[in-house]
Amino acid sequence: MAKITGKYEVLYIIDPTLGEEGIAALVEKFKAMVEAEGTELTVDEWGKRRLAYEINDLNEGYYVLMNFESKPEFPAELERVMKITEGVMRCLTTAVEA
Repeated sequence: MAKITGKYEVLYIIDPTLGEEGIAALVEKFKAMVEAEGTELTVDEWGKRRLAYEINDLNEGYYVLMNFESKPEFPAELERVMKITEGVMRCLTTAVEA
C-alpha cells in the first residue's frame, strides 16, 4: 500500500547579505508553501553560522530547519523551488522515520 503522507525535514541556508527583511521574506515564503501543501510542524531558525567551506565567496549563512508532514510528491517540488530561488545557498530534504 502506498504512503499517503510522510514526515520530512528540510534544512536550507540563506545568503546573509539579504538582510533581516530579505531573510524573513524567504522564510515566510517557504513556510507558506508548506502550509498550503501539508501540515507544518515546526520552523526552527538557527540564525547566522559559519560555513565549513565557502559558498559563493561567503563564509557565513543563515540556517533554517523545517519539519513538516505532506504527500510524498511535495518535498521534490519544494526543493525545486528552493534551488531556483535567489538567495538560497543550499538545501537538503530528508524523509524522517515515524
